[in-house]
Amino acid sequence: MPYRRTENVVRRLAARHDSIIAAARDAASEGGMAAVQIVPVAQRAGIAAGTVYRYFPGKIDLVASLLAQLSEREVGALRRAADGAPGPLSALAASIMTFATRALRHRRLAYAAIAEPVDAELNDVRLAFRQSLAGEFAQRIAAAVKGTHLPEQDAALSAAALLGLLIEGLIGPLAPDAAGRERAIIQSLALIGLRGLGVADARARGLVVQTVISDR
Repeated sequence: MPYRRTENVVRRLAARHDSIIAAARDAASEGGMAAVQIVPVAQRAGIAAGTVYRYFPGKIDLVASLLAQLSEREVGALRRAADGAPGPLSALAASIMTFATRALRHRRLAYAAIAEPVDAELNDVRLAFRQSLAGEFAQRIAAAVKGTHLPEQDAALSAAALLGLLIEGLIGPLAPDAAGRERAIIQSLALIGLRGLGVADARARGLVVQTVISDR
């Protein structure tokens, strides 16, 4: 008779898996993806390195799982922010500012997940992450175009350009020092993005102010 895991065992295994990923995330937040190594992660998680290897055969597997979790978490945050907005254009503004706020709040981790050079084996996972983010923006842009809130445009192309703007302005090597002026930088980038998509300046400013107020 084949061995069947009890619910308690399944929960315990899932909890340990999550603790390993959490430790990997903490390591990446401090030292980038280069810091995500099996032994240090095991130490952070309070378990033996051999236990980590039972879940993740190597560093590549661990980083890939971390990137997949970060992708799911960040896209989910954008989706929740947009879904809570009163209309398509407000939803777009909310998703832009949510991405900017979260990226700036966790700047080192965001850079590690989105822009930091990684092993070639991880390129597909990294690309999938960026595609998921761009896809979420494209969906919001397309909805705003359909509702005649934005001029006709290629939603996928505009989303890629918007994501590039946010990445370079927030976490890229040319991004300014945000210390003490995080809100100003987030608002400025949101305004630039909305204007670039075709929102008139006064309306763009109103959307940004409204989103800031509702996010308190």
